[in-house]
Amino acid sequence: MDLSNLKPAEGSTKNQGKRIGRGQGSGKGGTATRGHKGAKSRSGYSKKLGFEGGQMPLQRRVPKFGFTNVNRVEYQGVNLDKLQELADNKKIKDAVDFQTLVDLGLAGKNDLVKILGRGELKSKLKVSAHKFTASAKAAIEAAGGEAVTL
Repeated sequence: MDLSNLKPAEGSTKNQGKRIGRGQGSGKGGTATRGHKGAKSRSGYSKKLGFEGGQMPLQRRVPKFGFTNVNRVEYQGVNLDKLQELADNKKIKDAVDFQTLVDLGLAGKNDLVKILGRGELKSKLKVSAHKFTASAKAAIEAAGGEAVTL
């Protein structure tokens, strides 16, 4: 230990910061470090989110674009090759229902599931889902399985 690394004991000193707006004798009276006039000197001032000093803000400069269909139904897609992979890894036996897909992390519990036709299916599976593509349904039935629409 030497003089360069001495410091006061923990909790023995207090750093309470500047006392602002406590009269002229403090050196921080008068405008209380806020400068003169303008919005920032007033009480109750808060800058709006995205405010750019009066310049037209970005969210107003950028044009509105596109259209959102409120009636759109989103499906979580699961491909046949994924089902075949699960069958090969013994994660599924002979039936695949919605709860199984949720447990395996292929869909969320509030999702709608659509079986898609990528890849090939060799296993005989009874697949239950909300929707099937025509190619997926044909492939499942060709493998001797069954496609059940929920």
